[in-house]
Amino acid sequence: MLWSGKLHFSNEKIVAYWLYLMAILVGVMVVIGGITRLTGSGLSMIEWRPLIGTLPPLNNNEWLRVFELYKNSPEYTQLNFGMEMKEFKKIFFWEYFHRLWGRMLGLFYIIPLTYFFFRKMISNNYKVPLIGLGLAGGLQGLVGWWMVASGLVQEPTVSQYRLAVHLGLALGIFVCLLWLGHSLSFGKSKIKFRGPSFVFFLIFLTTIAGAFVAGMDAGLLYNHYPLMGDSFVPVEYGEKGLLDPFENPASAQFHHRWLALIATCGVLFLWRYALIKQTAVKRAHLMLVIVLVQFMLGILTLINAAPVHFGAMHQIGALLLLATSISVIHSLYLETI
Repeated sequence: MLWSGKLHFSNEKIVAYWLYLMAILVGVMVVIGGITRLTGSGLSMIEWRPLIGTLPPLNNNEWLRVFELYKNSPEYTQLNFGMEMKEFKKIFFWEYFHRLWGRMLGLFYIIPLTYFFFRKMISNNYKVPLIGLGLAGGLQGLVGWWMVASGLVQEPTVSQYRLAVHLGLALGIFVCLLWLGHSLSFGKSKIKFRGPSFVFFLIFLTTIAGAFVAGMDAGLLYNHYPLMGDSFVPVEYGEKGLLDPFENPASAQFHHRWLALIATCGVLFLWRYALIKQTAVKRAHLMLVIVLVQFMLGILTLINAAPVHFGAMHQIGALLLLATSISVIHSLYLETI
């Protein structure tokens, strides 16, 4: 039979491809946010204007206005006093780009979703989850400003707690988009609280622990591996009491290091488990390669004191590891198997 030259996709496939596209866009958003953090750009915009803030400063007067606002912020007075307009525009760009990308994500989600609803392309089982993801995306904008606002009061740094919430919500949306996309493409999968799910939890927890490292600039401490000073445990460990894991930079780095090692071992288990089950073998091999590269990237990022390029690559590695692991787990738990 001759190929007609036309491709025909079911409604499920079309929605699934849209969800995969959205997951990619969310992943890019996370990386842009990481670069914004690494370049010290996150506190350059001290206004939150959800609608009219879509446009950047379009003339010199507007640039002077936003620069004057920045000059009254703690970051300028305590860290960047004397900064000139040229340098300000550089840090302004990344924060503006980050917010603009978020607005674009909203349009890319709401418009197609509305179309799919009107065309009745979405089955009842997926309507509530898809609406919920849209609401989560809107909440993410509020959480982002809530995070930024913490650095505009006294100390010119955002709260590591709020940063972790912001990242955690973004990663949760990213993972759910992939899970729903897989369910539409390959069949529904039921989450089971067994070994593979625990491995995914370890990966997710390790990534969130990285947010505390970033939030306290803990990557600038102990830039060697595997020791931290003269031992595996930093001398500052435990100084903050019950809040030590979240407010002590040295402890945050220590926990991130060892969680990363444990998570890597967990991925090795998940890889072997998939091979035994003969499920998603190629994806399992890819996951194994990614986790090994990610582990090495983590060490390179650390020993080089978290430069922007290594930090961004490390964040991309975390996203790829989350994506491949959730793909393997989805295949393992398919209801048709």
